[in-house]
Amino acid sequence: MSRDATLPAAPAPRIAVLVPCHNEAVAIGGVVAGFRRTLPQACVYVYDNNSSDATREVARAAGAQVGSETLQGKGHVVRRMFADIEADIYVLVDGDGTYDPTAAPAMIRLLRERQLDMVTGLRVSHETAAYRPGHQFGNRLLTGLVGLVFGRRVSDMLSGYRVFSRRFVKSFPALATGFETETEFTVHALELRMPVGEMVTAYAARPAGSASKLRTLRDGWRILGTILGLLQRERPLPFFGGLGGLLFLASLGFFLPVFSTYLESGLVPRLPTFLASVAFLLLSFLSLAVGLVLETVTRGRQEAKRIAYLAIPAPPAPESTAPAATSALQ
Repeated sequence: MSRDATLPAAPAPRIAVLVPCHNEAVAIGGVVAGFRRTLPQACVYVYDNNSSDATREVARAAGAQVGSETLQGKGHVVRRMFADIEADIYVLVDGDGTYDPTAAPAMIRLLRERQLDMVTGLRVSHETAAYRPGHQFGNRLLTGLVGLVFGRRVSDMLSGYRVFSRRFVKSFPALATGFETETEFTVHALELRMPVGEMVTAYAARPAGSASKLRTLRDGWRILGTILGLLQRERPLPFFGGLGGLLFLASLGFFLPVFSTYLESGLVPRLPTFLASVAFLLLSFLSLAVGLVLETVTRGRQEAKRIAYLAIPAPPAPESTAPAATSALQ
């Protein structure tokens, strides 16, 4: 018998399916059943977010472990689930029945075989009602903005279908409160230069009788605000340097007419305009100085985040099979 044959088999990875929910009684039973069928070794967790319908009862009847989060918003639910649930691999999916459970095994396999930290379900749909043109355009626009700043490695930033490693979940700060949490996922992975992947998955319309919680304009503005906030926190030198450049241009705009008059007459009759140009010039230098200081602070914070991320074991090797995940649910 070879030496390798005497070694014990590696433990299987614990897989947890996380389903944040708000008033999804119509769809949640099918979602739970679909993931229990395609991932029989996984434990399905449904966290209810102040539903006024029978979401909790339907999810429990379908075989899910049910928890709750009273702070309203998807970001709050995700933060609670990431804190409560212990697993090696996490599948995060919306509870509206629009994502294909049969794609989950392939997404998990991709994560394990390539030792990735995040696999995003790249939504593809031929149903207009499922993925409206306005939502597609907004997604491309916001994804493009993030790609321009943080790197073009994710094609569908707002997808609600993801597979994460444990080290992603346990190092994720989870500061968002609503649908902008998907933006945070993407920036967290790109900022720490995590290995990430994508896989095409079908995206269907909601079942009849259910209603979307996404409000295109309101949530789009919130996501855009989140991107700007992340830019200010994670890229302070370009942010404040760009602001300083705008202030410098404003200073020139005030100064040039005054200077032109001075060359012609030797006088400075527009003293308030001249003072305004000086004020904007000082503000531009101040903005640049703030950017330089915060860039140093941000670099130290990024190093600390990277060390915390590396302190968590890498995803398990692909040879193993998994027991159910454990949770802080009582």
